Amino acid sequence: MPTPRQKRLQKLVLVMQRLKDFHQAQHAAHMADAAVAQEEAKAITETLDAGTDMTALFPELYHRRVANALERSRASAERARQEAERLLQADARGNALARAYREASDLSERNAADKERLEFIERRKTSGA
Repeated sequence: MPTPRQKRLQKLVLVMQRLKDFHQAQHAAHMADAAVAQEEAKAITETLDAGTDMTALFPELYHRRVANALERSRASAERARQEAERLLQADARGNALARAYREASDLSERNAADKERLEFIERRKTSGA
């Protein structure tokens, strides 16, 4: 039967797993945003290089859009890096909690086995006496 400490640790392990999953999802979303912004900058640059009539009329607009897309890409990549750090921290905390849960379970099992052995010895003493 799990002890109250084991129950708390088990709940904490589940919470840390959910937090880790959240950080993974955030990291993936930021990486996707960075890739989309990078592709947008590449597409606008290709349009500029093609030299269409619109790019000749409004070159500063196209350059500004490229700069904005590159800045969004950099910002998203930075947010992804921060989420990766948070993910590593959550993983480390989760591993520590899982280790503590296993130790608590092992201790509980050892105590139950010791109690069982002592009861067995007591029964032998009372029946043999």
